[in-house]
Amino acid sequence: MEKTNSKPPLVVSNVVFFVAVNLLGFVAAPIYGLVVGFSGWAWLAAALIWIASGLSITVGYHRLWSHRAFRAAWPLRLALAFFGTFSLQNSILVWAARHRVHHRHVDDVDKDPHSILSGFWHAHMGWMTRHWKTSDVNYAEVPDLEKDPIVMWQHKLYWPAVWVLNLGFPAALGWLAGDVIGMILLAGAFRLALSQHFTFFINSLAHTWGRRNYSLDNTARDNGWIALMTWGEGYHNFHHAFQADYRNGLRWWQFDPSKWLISFCAWLGMARDLKRTPAFKIHRARLQTRFNELEQYLSRPDASSTWRKVFEQELQQFRETISQWQTVQAERVQAGADAMRDRWRRIEFRTRYKELEYRMKMQARRLAELQRSLQPMPA
Repeated sequence: MEKTNSKPPLVVSNVVFFVAVNLLGFVAAPIYGLVVGFSGWAWLAAALIWIASGLSITVGYHRLWSHRAFRAAWPLRLALAFFGTFSLQNSILVWAARHRVHHRHVDDVDKDPHSILSGFWHAHMGWMTRHWKTSDVNYAEVPDLEKDPIVMWQHKLYWPAVWVLNLGFPAALGWLAGDVIGMILLAGAFRLALSQHFTFFINSLAHTWGRRNYSLDNTARDNGWIALMTWGEGYHNFHHAFQADYRNGLRWWQFDPSKWLISFCAWLGMARDLKRTPAFKIHRARLQTRFNELEQYLSRPDASSTWRKVFEQELQQFRETISQWQTVQAERVQAGADAMRDRWRRIEFRTRYKELEYRMKMQARRLAELQRSLQPMPA
């Protein structure tokens, strides 16, 4: 019997685009740079467009519109929509529709648009090069965005704007600087190809390389090196565990310029209602993940009974802490909003929450010591 090819047909326009941009950006641009050289204006334009467009994807397309992690004033939304168009990653409406499906069906090869389980290449770029059913756009995912006039304005004008911003704008800058070809190659093709691959790493590399600190339920990983390339999006396991949080890098020292920009905009009054996951929930998720790892290891026949006993004791304390937190939560809801206006009642509840968080932190340290005492845990 003749073997048939089960792959869907190529998206010819996408294939031609990716080949052209990557050849111009990664072959023609370096050759031109070595033979002719780039002007300082070309380097400056490439850097500024790269920063503005990259942050517009992570702050705007991703955290604002896809996840509603904060609310933004219209001038900020307009700027994010405008500079996001430079990245040539489709309109906000299309991008967000696919991204919401990815989160709902992550790792499901039949529903996730870029499941890593379909292969590294598929997750990185392959899902855009063929007419995969999972890549179909379902606008029912974004009814809220269809009410946003800026989103719809960008969606309607997207493709003409793409040509103007990614070809016409660099050409105009090059004409002013006396370096049209250099500006198009560096600020246009090279900048675009590099920024796109860095963004694609979130779908491929961030689901392959790193640790799963907050959930073992999906392939998303936390990796500081990937965060350096993706404007803070490399803390991907945290993001999949708490997708509504405006932060990806939880710690102050973790590289997350998208978080810093959102905070700065909030200080300016341009952003508000920044969503933050309660600290206790984060500690609980991290500990639950460690317990799951330890349980997998200690279920082995050769595991020490002494360590199993220690594990059971720690797990019991963890459950008791969760139960106490739920009790405090219930008491706070029962107290009502009027009682919470009383300063001393607020202090009382805050103190009880802090005590439970401290217990979680201490238990996390003990579990870390337990893991170090055993063989290395799986990532």
